[in-house]
Amino acid sequence: MEILGYTFMQRALWSATLIGALCALIGVYVVLRSMSFIGAGIAHASFGGVALGFILGVNPFFTTVIFCTLTAWAIAFVSDKQKIREDAAVGIFFASTMAFGVLLIGLMRGYNVDLYSYIFGNILAVSRFDLYSSLILGVVVVGLIALFYKEFLLLTFDPEMARVVGLPVRTLNLLMLTLVALTVVLSIKSVGVVLVSALIVTPAASAFLLTDDFKKMMWFSVGIGVGASWLGLFLSTWLNVASGAAIVMTVTLIFFLCFLFSPQRRRMKQRMSRLKQLIKS
Repeated sequence: MEILGYTFMQRALWSATLIGALCALIGVYVVLRSMSFIGAGIAHASFGGVALGFILGVNPFFTTVIFCTLTAWAIAFVSDKQKIREDAAVGIFFASTMAFGVLLIGLMRGYNVDLYSYIFGNILAVSRFDLYSSLILGVVVVGLIALFYKEFLLLTFDPEMARVVGLPVRTLNLLMLTLVALTVVLSIKSVGVVLVSALIVTPAASAFLLTDDFKKMMWFSVGIGVGASWLGLFLSTWLNVASGAAIVMTVTLIFFLCFLFSPQRRRMKQRMSRLKQLIKS
């Protein structure tokens, strides 16, 4: 417990709470709308934004916000206007933005070690600026979700009805993609480009196994995200391993526990046993 007295650990805990909650919250929409591949694509696109910030000599946070948002909009535009499947558009931008980042790194004259903290994440190295900027973006993301809660809910479960009642479906889709992009940006310094998509998808997928109620799923997802982030952070300091990997492995373990003991799985077993009894009789 002595480690809690250090400033860097206090910042890491605040960051773990913020990142775990926001990734889990936006992850509910990502999972229910089958946008997991889009989340992974935007996460890897952030590598190009980070590299752009390094080569321009500005804070990568600002370039990554712009780069990820534009990438999300480009995916939506290409898949909507050119009649290309969404997964194909994500695959194109997934590869091209990563390649763009690699090319920019090749143009750098010096080797920058700090770049790897964005690739693999290091929550213990979160600065005060990182924490405050994540807090501001987090307030924006939560505020927009609260403001458009009913619209997002209808769009998630019945997009055709959303069009019928006159909702601006295309604008709402762009807004959702923007929220995913912002969530990715505020998470990459803590978890890393490679692992951030897992922190978005896995808590929500775990919560999906535990309940059929949307609001409960949100609360369960946030609880799992924050709990796994805290536990993974403490495990990383205890075992002296990478914090991002420890957090992701922790939330993955929770997912498998939810899978094994989920109420839905138990109900399915009960239905199968009843069906077998009916067949025998």
